[in-house]
Amino acid sequence: MARAKTIDEPSPADGRLLLGAVGFGIIFMLILGLLGTVKTGSLYNEVNLLFCALTFYAAATVLYVGFGVTGTQRFIRAAWIATWIGFISNTLAAAHRWYIAGHAPFSSIYEMLLAFVWAIAGLTIFIQWRWGVKVIGTITMPLATLGVLLMQLLPSEIRPLVPALQSTWLHIHVTLAMLSYAACAVSFGLAMMFLIQDNMSTEIFLANVSGLTVVIYGGILTRFAAGGGLKVVAQNPETGGELFIARGMPMMVVIPELGYLFAVVLAIVLAPLVLYAYARWKNDDNVFATANRAFFVSMLFQVVATLSFVLRMRGAQYAAANGEGVFPTSLSTSPFILAGMVSGLIAGMLYLMLTWRREGLQQMLPPSESLDNLTYKTIGVAFPLLTAMIAAGAYWANRTWGSYWSWDPKETAALVTWLVYAGYLHMRIARGWRGRRAAYFAVLGFAVVMFTFFGVTYLLPGLHAYA
Repeated sequence: MARAKTIDEPSPADGRLLLGAVGFGIIFMLILGLLGTVKTGSLYNEVNLLFCALTFYAAATVLYVGFGVTGTQRFIRAAWIATWIGFISNTLAAAHRWYIAGHAPFSSIYEMLLAFVWAIAGLTIFIQWRWGVKVIGTITMPLATLGVLLMQLLPSEIRPLVPALQSTWLHIHVTLAMLSYAACAVSFGLAMMFLIQDNMSTEIFLANVSGLTVVIYGGILTRFAAGGGLKVVAQNPETGGELFIARGMPMMVVIPELGYLFAVVLAIVLAPLVLYAYARWKNDDNVFATANRAFFVSMLFQVVATLSFVLRMRGAQYAAANGEGVFPTSLSTSPFILAGMVSGLIAGMLYLMLTWRREGLQQMLPPSESLDNLTYKTIGVAFPLLTAMIAAGAYWANRTWGSYWSWDPKETAALVTWLVYAGYLHMRIARGWRGRRAAYFAVLGFAVVMFTFFGVTYLLPGLHAYA
């Protein structure tokens, strides 16, 4: 007798459809890359290798999410292959840049992001191979894809090392930093999976994702200009990078009406959070359902805002906000605004996947106790690396600047990161913390890591301004 097919079991045709679409997308992207190669006459270069890495990381992201939604095993096998190809391309791109530059690719935010993405992909492969956590890629590979996309917007020219960076300690310090940050990213993914497996309510995930998008759009609106515009950094026509009036003071231009649009989007992404709070207060499941519908609407408006930002930024000229005249701008001068919006969309899509496939996801995940232990083991790797990074940086700073510690913003943020993870280990070992409290610590730690890596670099410049 033929076995009856369950409701959640995907049909083979569904699997072939997604695999075919991903395969077609890969072929299309590679053809585009080859057309660019015909124009430049060079196949083996950093641009092509990173384009290949982006193509396969994006394919792996789609396949991992497809596996999370449907549970189709063939998706995870294809995602594993795509991740490997992307990782190899990423490795070759870093090696090529090292060879051309004559030094390790650790001297700028672009190069450190290159190493960070490489480490995330490598750890994804290791975690899946060593412990069989197949769904880890649904969180880590979107981070890798976003990282490579962000690299396309950052200044990538190779420059001679400034005197402060001409040291072997550069290799040691940054290698430790990128490996530790990547381990923190993986621990974040494992902690999120634990919270899913531990039956943390979907409504709390809704509140957290809504809170993230509120922070993103609230941060963007710090650039709100009088008259409803949005201030962005002007582009230097000669270098293609940011245009500065003076050291640390970029020339700002105003995109008309865009500030009003982002204000509307902020109000809309705030609505699910307000509805969640009201539902908790009234203990009304109907309001939770309304909050979910509001969240879906907010996703649509986020797409509109992202497309509007991209279209208004590309190849346009606007009036100066802190000077006279009209200046060009481009996506490369405000990369983290776009990265923030894309991050919000990715988080939203992962939440929708959780909403639609909560039970199926739980069946695919390892037991909650195993995820809790894996999070602990990953942080057990990350913390010594963080410690060694800070120690190596202090020793290098003393040799370069004559002081072990200067309370530079990047140093201070790194110390805060170290304290958060030290707190995690202390509370787990000394107080026996397990489960959700430990998972919250891991999530908080990764948020601090991201602020240390990106936020400090662009918001609080100091001695580490080049990084």
